[in-house]
Amino acid sequence: MTGRTLPLRRVRRSTRSLSTRKRGAQPKVVALGGGMGLSASLAALRRITGDLTAVVTVADDGGSSGRLREELGVLPPGDLRKALAALCGDDDWGQTWARVIQHRFESKGDLHEHAVGNLLIVALWEQFGDHVQALDLVGKLLGAHGRVLPMSAVPLELQALVRGHDPARPDEVSTVRGQATVALTPGEVQSVHLVPNDPPAVPEAVEAVLDADWVVLGPGSWFSSVIPHLLVPELLDALVETKARRVLSLNLAPQPGETEGFSPQRHLEVLGRHAPKLALDVVLADEAAVPDRDSLDAAARRLGAAVELAPVASPAGAPKHDPELLAAAYDRIFRMHGRIGPWR
Repeated sequence: MTGRTLPLRRVRRSTRSLSTRKRGAQPKVVALGGGMGLSASLAALRRITGDLTAVVTVADDGGSSGRLREELGVLPPGDLRKALAALCGDDDWGQTWARVIQHRFESKGDLHEHAVGNLLIVALWEQFGDHVQALDLVGKLLGAHGRVLPMSAVPLELQALVRGHDPARPDEVSTVRGQATVALTPGEVQSVHLVPNDPPAVPEAVEAVLDADWVVLGPGSWFSSVIPHLLVPELLDALVETKARRVLSLNLAPQPGETEGFSPQRHLEVLGRHAPKLALDVVLADEAAVPDRDSLDAAARRLGAAVELAPVASPAGAPKHDPELLAAAYDRIFRMHGRIGPWR
C-alpha cells in the first residue's frame, strides 16, 4: 500500500429520516475531530450509545505519525489510534489494550517515541491494502465500542494564513504549513485550508454522516482538528445534507497559540466563515467557560443553534472534559432536542 492511494467506493445517499427510526433504538452518532478533543467526546459518547462512529482528521505531520507518514507515505495513524483507545471499554480487556496501543517506546534508536498502536495500524494497512478494513480489525481486537474512520484516504497538509507568525513582523500575514506548526503558532490564525484543496472523503464516513441521528463536532484544536472536516467537499456536503441534528461541543479554554484569546463566540464565528452553508442545532459549552452568555447566544443563533450550558469539566487540574459529565450533557441534549425514543 505504501505510497499509493486506495480506490474509493461510491456510497448510497441515505433517505432515512429521524421519524422513521424504530422506537427504542439507540441513536446513531457520528463524532468528528481529532486528538485529545475527539478522544474526550468518544469516551463520553460510548457510555450512552452502542452505535458510534468516529471520523478522524488525517493532517497530522508531527511526532511518530509524521515520521511514519514521511517514511512510508501512509496516512498519519496517531489520531486514529487515540480514537480507538478512547472507544476501549472500562473492563480489564479494554483498559489493557488501551494502554498497549498508547504505549510509546523509549530508546536511543529509530523506535524512540513510536506508539505501538501506530505501528500496528500501519502494518495492517500494508497487509490489507484497505484503510477501513484494517481499522475495523483493530477495533475488533480491542473490543472498541464503536467504529473509527479516516475523513480522507489521502494524507493531507494543513496550511494557514497567520498574522504575526514571525513576532518581529506582527502585522505581516504569512502562510504556515503543517498541522504541528499551525497548532503552535504564536501568531493569529486567519484561516486554514487543505492541500490538496479538494481531497476525496472516505465513502464510509460520508455514509455514516448521512445515516446518523446526531453528528457531534468538537471539542478539539479548532483550526487543526475541528475545522479540517469542513474543508473536505464531500464530507461538508454530507454534513449540510444530513437529516441528523448537529451539536458543536466547545472547548473549555482557548488553546495557546492556535486560539489564544478567543472567546467562545469567536470560535463559532471562525467556524461559520469556513463553512457558511453549515447550520447547527445545539452548541454545548461549560457554563464556567462562558463569561458572556448573551454574545454566545447571538453567535449560535446566526448558525441556527441553541446554546446548552452544562458542567462538563473535570473538577481538578488543567482544563479537561470529564467523561461522565460530558456523557450526561450529551444524553440530555439527545433527549431534549429531537428525541426519537427511549435509548436506554
